[in-house]
Amino acid sequence: MTIDAEAVGQVLAENRDGILLITLNRPDRLNAWNAPMRARLVALINGANTDPAIRAVVLTGSGTRAFCAGQDLNEGRTFDGARAEEWIEEWRRLYGALRRFEKPMIMALNGLAAGSAFQTALLGDIRIGHAGSRMGQPEINSGMVSATGFWIMREMLGLSRAIEMVLTGRLASAEECHRLGILHHLVAPEEVLPKALSIAAELAAKPPLAFKLNKQRFCAATQAGFDETMEAARLLHRQAFDAGEPQRVMGEFLNKAR
Repeated sequence: MTIDAEAVGQVLAENRDGILLITLNRPDRLNAWNAPMRARLVALINGANTDPAIRAVVLTGSGTRAFCAGQDLNEGRTFDGARAEEWIEEWRRLYGALRRFEKPMIMALNGLAAGSAFQTALLGDIRIGHAGSRMGQPEINSGMVSATGFWIMREMLGLSRAIEMVLTGRLASAEECHRLGILHHLVAPEEVLPKALSIAAELAAKPPLAFKLNKQRFCAATQAGFDETMEAARLLHRQAFDAGEPQRVMGEFLNKAR
C-alpha cells in the first residue's frame, strides 16, 4: 500500500539518538488505526530493522487516554468478506514485521491498549504502563472473532486465561496486567515514555549479534503457530463478515455513541 500524507501525520517518527520513537497520532479517535496507518507502521519498522543508525524502537500513542483503541470501527463496518481477507493480510504484514524485528522493541503504553493494539503491545519485547493502562481483547463486543488475539494471549498467558479474556471481552486493569507479567513496569504517567526510552537504550547497548540471534529464535520457535493462526483468521473473518454480524454490531455501537 502507498503511504499517503495523512498516514504520515497519523504515525509520527522521530530519531532520538538512535532510538526511533514512533507515535500513533489520532488522539481524537483514541489512536485507533486504519489501513494507511498500518502500512506506515510496517514501513517504519522494516526500515528501522535494516537502518544501522537505528538501535531500538519505542512505540507509543499521543494524548493521555490511549496507546491505541484498536481497529477503527468506522473502517471495519464497511468491510465485506473479501475486504476482511485483505484486512487480515494487513495484520499479517504488521505482526510479521514486529515478530521479525531484530532490535529492541519497547511499548510505552500511555493508556488503553485494546484489541489489535493489545496484540501489538504483546508482540513487543518490554511493556511499560501506568495505572490507567488497561489492556484487553474486546473484539467479541464488536461482533468480531478474536483469532489472532486468542493465539497471542495463549502464548503469553496460557489457554485458560486466553479463553476467559476472549469470551468476556473485558479489559484488565494495569495492576492485573503487571501481576500477570504482561506489563513489565508500572510507573507514573509522566514517566512512561522516559522509562521506555531508558530501557530501549539499555537493551540497545547489549551485544548486537547475541540480541539479534535471540530474537530470531523467539520468532522461529513460534512461526508455525503464527502461520496457522493467520490462515485461520483469514477464513474465520471471511465467514463472519460475509454473514454481516460484525458490520451490524459495529454500526449499532457507533450509532449509540453519537
